[in-house]
Amino acid sequence: MAHPDPAAPRLAALAALLADETRATFCLALLDGRAWTAGELARHASVAPSTASEHLGKLVAGGLLAEERQGRHRYLRLTDERTAHLVEDLAAQVVPGSTTGRPRTLSATGAGSALARGRTCYDHLAGRIGIAIADAMTERGLLEQDTGFALTDDGLDWFDARGIALEPRSRRPLVRSCLDWTERRPHLAGVAGAALCRHVLDSGWCVRIGSGRAVMATSAGERALHEHLGIEATTIR
Repeated sequence: MAHPDPAAPRLAALAALLADETRATFCLALLDGRAWTAGELARHASVAPSTASEHLGKLVAGGLLAEERQGRHRYLRLTDERTAHLVEDLAAQVVPGSTTGRPRTLSATGAGSALARGRTCYDHLAGRIGIAIADAMTERGLLEQDTGFALTDDGLDWFDARGIALEPRSRRPLVRSCLDWTERRPHLAGVAGAALCRHVLDSGWCVRIGSGRAVMATSAGERALHEHLGIEATTIR
């Protein structure tokens, strides 16, 4: 009799962590790359603080979340970039427009539309804005997508010319593709994706909408993205 794969119990345990709507809601919210308090997550998921605490404990014990305590507050975040990509990739398997995934309220429809237009995926840009940037960089010879993502020499010069540091000593890959769960196409992640996202937000090209991870391009951002990458404003609105 063949011995079972020793990874099977761990895989089953990981799947069980996300096989709960409240825990999945927490992980999706934390894809904005920020740390949330337990209370904020409880309100976001519309559950009691005691219920949130129980679920958060399981996610921390399972290695999907890391926690930090500052005074009376307990802050939670996704453990690392690999965890964020796992959550995003799983979300990409959910078919948009399915009967079970159809928004039931006007506010839910609006929130879904905002996320599809633009959002942060952990620490990089996703949605139509993220896809538009990856496409524009590819068309201009700054990014290659033939066998995975890779910055060209012109791409490295493009970042340097705009003063966007790429953390050469980082253990993370310089660039990597991340499957976009709304567009079903890859957007830019890795060190370069994170650095570009910071630059876009710090420069005011995009702003966050509310307390979630949805972002939108500002008028100045639309002009800048057109000037630097040739992106038409109509594609990211």
